[in-house]
Amino acid sequence: MSQNLFFSKDSEVTPANLGEAIQQAIEIEIATIPVYLYTYYSINRVPDQDTISGSLVQELVKKGVPVKEASEKALKLSAEIMVYANKAGALIMSVAIEEMLHMALSSNVKQALAGMPELVGKSPSVWPACLPGHEPEFPINRDKFSLDQLMTFLKIESPDPLPDPKLLAAPLPYKTIGLFYLMIIECIQNNELSYNTHSPQLLPNNGYYAQNNIDTVYYDKDHKPHFTNAPDSGDLLYVRDRDSAIHALHCIIEQGEGFQGQGFTPDGGVDCGIVLPADYDDFDKKELSHFEKFAQIYCHYKTLEDKFNGLGIGKIDISKYFVVNVPLNPSTAHYPDHIRPVSDFLNGVYTYLFVMVENCYRQAGNTQYEIFMFGVHKSMIFILNSVCGDIMKLTYKHGEQVYYAAPTFEDYPFGLLSSPKSQLIDLYTAAVAAYPAISYLGQRVQDLPDVPLQNHGEF
Repeated sequence: MSQNLFFSKDSEVTPANLGEAIQQAIEIEIATIPVYLYTYYSINRVPDQDTISGSLVQELVKKGVPVKEASEKALKLSAEIMVYANKAGALIMSVAIEEMLHMALSSNVKQALAGMPELVGKSPSVWPACLPGHEPEFPINRDKFSLDQLMTFLKIESPDPLPDPKLLAAPLPYKTIGLFYLMIIECIQNNELSYNTHSPQLLPNNGYYAQNNIDTVYYDKDHKPHFTNAPDSGDLLYVRDRDSAIHALHCIIEQGEGFQGQGFTPDGGVDCGIVLPADYDDFDKKELSHFEKFAQIYCHYKTLEDKFNGLGIGKIDISKYFVVNVPLNPSTAHYPDHIRPVSDFLNGVYTYLFVMVENCYRQAGNTQYEIFMFGVHKSMIFILNSVCGDIMKLTYKHGEQVYYAAPTFEDYPFGLLSSPKSQLIDLYTAAVAAYPAISYLGQRVQDLPDVPLQNHGEF
């Protein structure tokens, strides 16, 4: 596991290390993005209901259940799997989108108080990884959807310290992400700090932040659509003084952890009997905190598992109905030749996203708007989402196992001798040669804004 060392002995946030602390917060948010996205793409959100129902009917009939009764049970349970897979995917993507918002809010705070946020090359480079500074340290993985992975999500977003006495050395230690943000808030609250209101920030009312997209909607058993992020749960904020800085940081806490006192049980489990749906992060009480979203997915999984295991046809792993067999913590270097160029292109797209967002903190007005709207917000999200779906149509064999390729979300090492966009075009060309099905993305890549790379050193 890798850990970025920002502090050697400091145990509190002070005006002297405030900039480093906020940068650490930014990198905590960045570390969660590939974890959540990887799991999201491992979910088949529209599994084949006939396949699920048909296999259940066969097993039930073998156990002596009459065909009509078996068909009714199988149809009902397969419908529940359909709804669950779709909803789980929507909720995980809704959290990933808000993590991008949290990265931007933290970056706004840093720009106002301590200078340019650094976003490029900050994704974890070694997996399993860990959240910088978290006590106790625990591994986070790019892994397929499972109860274990959901437990990792719950640990990340826990509103209370994890029930584990093991404390390891860390950068600036904290027990929960929310408590770490409260340390930053306390420093801002208790000190007279100067606020830079001249350098660019990502501001509200420009259409930069969209809390929902096609991937955050799910359909219930009555086929009614539900968006998972509420419009009043949070937005970009202009950080110009103490109050606005504190407001931005509180928004991150409320969206992520919700309220303290509703986390794990003393033994580290989740008591699904007392999961409280009242832990909202918006005024209209329509959106749950990240922790509560994951708790509901976890508990719903357990309920479905119990229903299937109660059929009397043996222990059933319900994930087989809607989870794609992707590898644990894959790297592009270990993919076979027909996949590697596609993965390189995907990682180039992923990294260029951060290049453009970071550049928005150097550009104001129309230039910033064009970079965000025509780069990040339109073309970029379309390209990244599309190629993530495309790469998962490719398979390879490792030992006796057949795996679907998955997005690795690695930082691509753009060189400084040519622009990142020109290098991205080269990556696209190589990817199309290996996998012509993605040729439809060509014009989208050509239309991306040409944004320079700032040299932060090797990554």
